[in-house]
Amino acid sequence: MNRAASALREHLQSALASMRANRTAVLSTLTTITLTLLVLGGVLLAGQNLNRTLAGLERQVEVAAFLEPGADGEALLRHAQGMAGVAQAELLSPEQVLAEMTRDYPYTAEAAQLAGNPFPATLRLRVTSVDQTRVVAAAAELLRGVESVEFGAGYVDRALGTLRALRAAGGLLIGLLLGGTLFSILNAVQVSMYARRGEINVMRLLGARRSFVQGPHLLEGLLLGLGGAGLAGLILLPLSSLLTSRAAELVPALPLLQGTGPLLTLWLQLAALGAGVGLLGGWLASGRYLRELE
Repeated sequence: MNRAASALREHLQSALASMRANRTAVLSTLTTITLTLLVLGGVLLAGQNLNRTLAGLERQVEVAAFLEPGADGEALLRHAQGMAGVAQAELLSPEQVLAEMTRDYPYTAEAAQLAGNPFPATLRLRVTSVDQTRVVAAAAELLRGVESVEFGAGYVDRALGTLRALRAAGGLLIGLLLGGTLFSILNAVQVSMYARRGEINVMRLLGARRSFVQGPHLLEGLLLGLGGAGLAGLILLPLSSLLTSRAAELVPALPLLQGTGPLLTLWLQLAALGAGVGLLGGWLASGRYLRELE
């Protein structure tokens, strides 16, 4: 245990000494990592807010199953409540449907007085997610006693297309940003190893293990990643808090993430990403450099 702690302390001192000796490269890399993780944090925060907004819209997507005259509505309701993809099922009588339509379209009451109530009993099915809408609609249409089904196919298809496109674009952007961070750390560690090439050659001649030679550079990548994440968080947290509060004042209905809890969670996510990419960059750069020497 003491030997491990001593080795870790030695590696840390070596990493810090190397970073001090290459201040210009370290500051340049740290600035690049900070800006990259700042943009990445903004993308993650926007994605979380978008998911909350889409989740709210998904909860409003419904399938309306119009029943045939004389159909057993209660039996159909019980069956619908057990269907996969159905979050909530409700049976509306013709009078309830007419009352809702009259509230939204007042002229409906006049038409009903002249021609009678034209609306059938209706099963209103709320789906668990928007991609389950067609599945639920197809299953409801097969039920005996259901005359027809309506679910706004055009809206659902557009919503699904938009959702997939946004998620794909977000994933691609996150991948590019992480790749840029990794590339910056690779370059910084390679510069550091080149500056210490004489010391590294001596350690190899003395029979130092590969892991011992790589240790300081793994820590260097880790420190760069964590430092960039820390600086990005210091900028992102107050900025996002300000923008979120302003947006909430302008559009109160938007379900935006607010409070320090989600923002601190985001900071921890950035720290984990920075640490992971930093370690990976240090490992790849040091491993490639040592392979070139062999």
